[in-house]
Amino acid sequence: MLEAAGLTVTLSQTLDSFLDAELMGAVDMVVPVYTMSSITREQEAGLLGAVRERGVNVGGWHGGMADAFRQNTEYQFMVGGQWVAHPGNIIDYRVNVHDQQHPITAGISDFDMRSEQYYLHTDPSNKVLATTTFSGEHAFWIEGTVMPVVWTRSYGKGKIFYSSLGHVIGDFDVPEAREIVRRGLLWAVDSL
Repeated sequence: MLEAAGLTVTLSQTLDSFLDAELMGAVDMVVPVYTMSSITREQEAGLLGAVRERGVNVGGWHGGMADAFRQNTEYQFMVGGQWVAHPGNIIDYRVNVHDQQHPITAGISDFDMRSEQYYLHTDPSNKVLATTTFSGEHAFWIEGTVMPVVWTRSYGKGKIFYSSLGHVIGDFDVPEAREIVRRGLLWAVDSL
């Protein structure tokens, strides 16, 4: 997706990459793909410092970004949210697009998903582009709760893009979900 847009992609299998000042000084964006993992304070400081001070951007989706490091609240502040639950596991739900002017969601209509409907703790300062509403069928106490699905935000000099869509690769067979993530990642590096 990013290479198809003409961007250079470097893959890393270690969080120690965040300790590499030369590498973090050369990248434009980090796409975290860690779920229920842990990060040292030094690794976290390397990432957050690069985002906050240099303007490295961060973009990602689902648990790979919003459930990456449960014990690191500073990371969660950067992301703008933290996963809590997905009541009912794989269910049918609707995604409502709210901002038709934003380049990430322009021209995208509301659409249906069959996947995990994320319940998240979210930062009220997020720029929310799409939401979902919980039916209450699987957790009665959240009936009618409107939950952000896609948002952007700033963290220091860095731009942040997040989408809760994308539990499995098949979720991106839904054209709207795939396009939102594609545009969101490109938006984060000013390539949209």
